Amino acid sequence: IMVAKFNGIIYLIIYVVHFGRLAFYAVQLLVGTRKFMDKFAIDHTAAFMIRFLGAFFLAWILMAIYLMFVRPNGVEGTWIFFNLIFITHLIVTITNYYSKNISKLGVTDKFTGEGIIVPFILMILSGILCYGLSDKIYII
Repeated sequence: IMVAKFNGIIYLIIYVVHFGRLAFYAVQLLVGTRKFMDKFAIDHTAAFMIRFLGAFFLAWILMAIYLMFVRPNGVEGTWIFFNLIFITHLIVTITNYYSKNISKLGVTDKFTGEGIIVPFILMILSGILCYGLSDKIYII
C-alpha cells in the first residue's frame, strides 16, 4: 500500500533518499553543530543561525514522515509542500553558486562544492517527485 501512495517503488525510493539526505543534514546542523561548523570553517558565533536552518530541515522531515506514515491520503493534495521544497532547493542552488563564483563572500580554502552540488541534486530529486506524483499531489 505504501508503494501505491507513491506511484511505484521508484518514486518511493526517491522520496526516502531525498528526505533521508535532508535528515542527514538536520542531524549535523542541530546535534553536530560544532563539528559541522568546523568542517566548513564557519565561526562558532553563527551557531544560532546554523541551528535555525536545521530547524527548517527538521520541519520538512517531520512533514515527510507524516505524509508517508500517518496521513490517510498520503501525498494527495500536497502540491504546496512539494513545490515549496523544489523552489527552496532551486533558490539555494542559485544563491550558493552566486556566493561561490561571483561574490566569493565566505569562500575559504575549506570550500568543497558540497553547498552547490547537494542542493542541485536535491532540486532534481524533488523535481522528479513533483512530476512523478503530479496525478496525486495536484488533486484539490
